[in-house]
Amino acid sequence: MEGGGATPYNPRTVEEVFRDFKGRRAGMIKALTTDVEEFYHQCDPEKENLCLYGFPSEQWEVNLPAEEVPPELPEPALGINFARDGMQEKDWLSLVAVHSDAWLLSVAFYFGARFGFDKADRKRLFNMINDLPTIFEIVSGIAKKAQKEKTAVSNHSSTKSKSNSKMREPESHGKYPKQQPMAAALKDENEGGMRMGMGVGVGVGMGLELDDEDEEDEDEDEDEHGETLCGACGENYASDEFWICCDICEKWFHGKCVKITPARAEHIKQYKCPSCSNKRARP
Repeated sequence: MEGGGATPYNPRTVEEVFRDFKGRRAGMIKALTTDVEEFYHQCDPEKENLCLYGFPSEQWEVNLPAEEVPPELPEPALGINFARDGMQEKDWLSLVAVHSDAWLLSVAFYFGARFGFDKADRKRLFNMINDLPTIFEIVSGIAKKAQKEKTAVSNHSSTKSKSNSKMREPESHGKYPKQQPMAAALKDENEGGMRMGMGVGVGVGMGLELDDEDEEDEDEDEDEHGETLCGACGENYASDEFWICCDICEKWFHGKCVKITPARAEHIKQYKCPSCSNKRARP
């Protein structure tokens, strides 16, 4: 899929593929940074499965996936809009950024395979791509921090080379938060009576620490639900997994066993397990 109904552009050399990569990358970065309000608005969870496309013209578009199978080019991650309201905005944007990086690489190497790049060409293309910060690094702020550190090191080296002094510059060590999982949270009552249990949910690229009160709540949740069994697989409740309760039979299920994600559960007012749904469907 290419924007504006233009004739599909097929780059044939390493330099052309890299130029195509940079254009698409610039468009997606724009969507996730400067145009983020418009991008957020277009990713309505009530709509169908949506994808974020980047174009060689440095433009972006939120649209449905291509109808043809297989598509002209590899397709971006499907359904990015469904997770929008189930996560913190920063985490959601970082998640979309990660998938966007993967898509850009797949498109670049699709062209490489299509036009017969050999080992040397593929290596050269990857090195050119790898010299740029990823979209995730830009969206999460890692690239900006790395650039500051690089500039500081460069300035320090320059100052050192110009000076004959034997004085040593004090070293500074950055402190990074230790990454730990978020506290487990179990909701007995949700909108429309739906109940769901959320275990570990680590934000992309973020370190979150539990406070004492959260740890106590987590222990209470595990004690209270430790004997609960999944109505589908029969396994015990675990605090690091997403669970959902049927509002008809009141049985609990692993989200993965009934194919319900936390993001999807946010939009279900009354959940019926597969068994209860089948009973209601019978004449």
